[in-house]
Amino acid sequence: MIRILVVDDDFHISHIHCDYASRVEGFEVVGRAATVAETLDAVRVLHPDLLLLDVFLPDGSGLDVLRQLSGDEGGARPDAIMITADRDITSVRTAMKLGAVGYLVKPFGAGDLAERLTAYRELQHRVDALGLAPRTDQADVDALFSAARPPAVPRVPAKGHSAPTLALLHQVLRTAQDALSAAQAAELTGVSRATAQRYLSYLVREGMVRLELRYGTTGRPEHRYRIVH
Repeated sequence: MIRILVVDDDFHISHIHCDYASRVEGFEVVGRAATVAETLDAVRVLHPDLLLLDVFLPDGSGLDVLRQLSGDEGGARPDAIMITADRDITSVRTAMKLGAVGYLVKPFGAGDLAERLTAYRELQHRVDALGLAPRTDQADVDALFSAARPPAVPRVPAKGHSAPTLALLHQVLRTAQDALSAAQAAELTGVSRATAQRYLSYLVREGMVRLELRYGTTGRPEHRYRIVH
């Protein structure tokens, strides 16, 4: 499990972000903090893997947290996804220079956060898999950088489709080891099989997913779906 510390000074917003994050497979929320000081203390006590980090905090900035953790030699620094209403390009550039792995502007929905977390989880899995190899090649490097970015799916999909649901199904296919049936995709995302089938068909029409037919010994071929890289 990837351990998350949620940092936001608004208790209500913090609770919502905890709820969003806890829904994503492979993640657990281990704590919350509301100030720079609380965050630094929580990092040293809880040892989270990832911070969901607001920029605007009562006693400073989330960027200050990154700066101080970068200079802390007492332990490994957690990664951070900035979650903030701060749209200032200077803040975005500073976050990038300080090593933030993502920047998500408020307000956002559960699907938007799920995209970022799932991309981060895939990145960690790829890093772990490559960690056993003495060397890597360009294809592996490209795959790592690609995994760090959420998938590009239409922000305003066709009428009757939800953007977060579309992104979730796209991401499930993106991280799957093999092509999935509509039933398997439905089970992994929690939607109905009919809903999964409808969204998968839309992704096929958009050229983002490839339909494969698998023939058995009897009956009609099974429809399975694979991401188009």
